[in-house]
Amino acid sequence: MPDMEPAAATATANLRRARALRLLAGGVVIAGLSAGAWWAAFERGRVETDNAYVGGDTAQVTPQLPGTVARVAVGGTQAVAAGDVLVVLDDADARIALAQAQAALAQAQQRFTQAGAVADAARARAAGRQADVATARSRLAEAEALLARARGDLDRRQQLAGSGAVSAEELATARAALAAATAARDSATNAVIAATDGVRAATGDAAAATALVRNVTMATAPDVRAAQAMLDRARLDLARTVIRAPIAGIVTNRSVQLGQRVAAGAPLMILVPTSGLFVDANFKESQLKAIKAGQAVELQSDLYGSDVVYHGRVTGFAGGTGAAFALIPAQNATGNWVKVVQRLPVRIALDPAELKAHPLRIGLSMTAVVDTRE
Repeated sequence: MPDMEPAAATATANLRRARALRLLAGGVVIAGLSAGAWWAAFERGRVETDNAYVGGDTAQVTPQLPGTVARVAVGGTQAVAAGDVLVVLDDADARIALAQAQAALAQAQQRFTQAGAVADAARARAAGRQADVATARSRLAEAEALLARARGDLDRRQQLAGSGAVSAEELATARAALAAATAARDSATNAVIAATDGVRAATGDAAAATALVRNVTMATAPDVRAAQAMLDRARLDLARTVIRAPIAGIVTNRSVQLGQRVAAGAPLMILVPTSGLFVDANFKESQLKAIKAGQAVELQSDLYGSDVVYHGRVTGFAGGTGAAFALIPAQNATGNWVKVVQRLPVRIALDPAELKAHPLRIGLSMTAVVDTRE
């Protein structure tokens, strides 16, 4: 009987071990089934990458005209609103140009007024020349009448000269009167011609002077409009000496200094927006098949960790991989080619409300999970 007790104990232990192994195997199977069911219900169709980074449309601040920096109103890392003053250039030259443009406009307006007065005077002279023609024609008619009278007197005296009733002196006097009347008639004829030519010249001058002011006003005259455009340009140049923020953002890469002479288009600083940011998630080419525009995306940043979850939407895909647009593209047509899985940037829009509650900065790392089941 003593030999039976160790055998019974061993059998009991083996039974317990087998039962434990069956329980363990059952637990593993149940856990596996549970994990598979959970994956099928919640994780199936979700594509994830941690190769994602925050991006945004930055604004480079540059002057539109050259000048000397008179004041720098902001510093690096400073937050500014759209329209805030960033840099002020010396405006002495711009103010002088504005004064010159104002004087040029005043001169153009005076010239237009003068052109109107000249046109009025030219029309008045043309009307006066018409009166001169009438006067010259009346004098011509009078001279022709005197000529006819003188010719008649000479004819009568010549008829009486044979009878001795008219002396030679009277006949000579009549001939002299006829010559004088003829000369007066010729002079009056020339006066009519001259007056007519004067009318033509005055009419032409009036037409030329009137053409400068016909169908135009002070505001629409070409010279006045050109001067007004120069004045507007001068005012614009003066306004451009004050450089303002085009967007709201954070001042970054400020390189401008007080007293610096800057050229038009020289970079002064960069404004990084705090709103309107997005995420460029670089998915493997093997992950892109199920990703479509409009699908929901859950994102987490390394800045806030898993405590903050952002929600976004896929908005588009890049036109090519990063390697395709590299400065030195990969030479795949070589004998030592090794296939490397490529990644394509996928643009993801963020929820503005979540972004306002938990601000991000450009370049921060993100983890993106796209739900392809939608």
